[in-house]
Amino acid sequence: MCQGTSKLEKGDYNMPIILDHVSHIYGEDTTMAVAALKDVNLVLPDGQFIGLIGHTGSGKSTLVQHLNGLMKPTSGTIYFNGEDIDSDGFDKKMLRSKVGLVFQYPEHQLFETDVFSDVCFGPKNLGLTSKEVQLRAYEALKLVGLEDEYFYQSPFDLSGGQKRRVAIAGVLAMKPDVLILDEPTAGLDPKGRDEILDQIASLKEQMGITVVLVSHSMDDVAKYVDRIIVMNKGSVMYDDAPREVFRHYTELEKIGLAAPQVTYIMKELQDHGMAVSDDVTTIDEAKAEIERYFAQLVQKRKG
Repeated sequence: MCQGTSKLEKGDYNMPIILDHVSHIYGEDTTMAVAALKDVNLVLPDGQFIGLIGHTGSGKSTLVQHLNGLMKPTSGTIYFNGEDIDSDGFDKKMLRSKVGLVFQYPEHQLFETDVFSDVCFGPKNLGLTSKEVQLRAYEALKLVGLEDEYFYQSPFDLSGGQKRRVAIAGVLAMKPDVLILDEPTAGLDPKGRDEILDQIASLKEQMGITVVLVSHSMDDVAKYVDRIIVMNKGSVMYDDAPREVFRHYTELEKIGLAAPQVTYIMKELQDHGMAVSDDVTTIDEAKAEIERYFAQLVQKRKG
């Protein structure tokens, strides 16, 4: 959705989440007021994999906390399945089960004596039977790839990556329509980072849910997402397919971001005389482009 969209009418849209002219000011009506979000208009449709990018203080974490009602906009409206989430009588408990949010360093939210009990905690609060709760927990732990041998261990005995999986499973057990992950790879080593991101991509395909991946790293999201939203100073700077966003790498550098490393490598190859495109976003695309270049070179020499 473009900035400046007219007011939305309730029920006009089938999109899960719509933000209509949403702003948020911390400390409103004080001398310390800070505008964290400024007239944000977005549509988050079913089944999309979205990367939400921005440097520290850009507004991305404030934005995601609005999506499931943890924060209320100073102005503007947020719709979930056509309903204003701040209207009288709207079921916020339902919203938070359908729009699951995994915070940065989610292992700090683990508190039960064993992994299985921790994942059961959310479904228990939905009024489900004990059997239904246990089934949801088991399915969620399997979805995140955690082996049975860890189910009854203390979550605090697990590795960092395993703790992230447990935290994600706790949200998946609620059967959300939208899964939001705030910096899910923070603090992990490269192997753990890749494993978590691959798992998230697999979950998205298996469950068909909308995934919002919050990150400051273009490399983390380039391989996976369908769409990138770049936040800067509380506003949406870019909202497009990754390839289109990365074409603005000079502008991204000015706000403390960067294109994926492979984009710069391809640019350097161009500067050294290789007729390759720098319009690539992943290593696989770069490999294919370099192979294409050499195949053409061989063909010319044969000719």
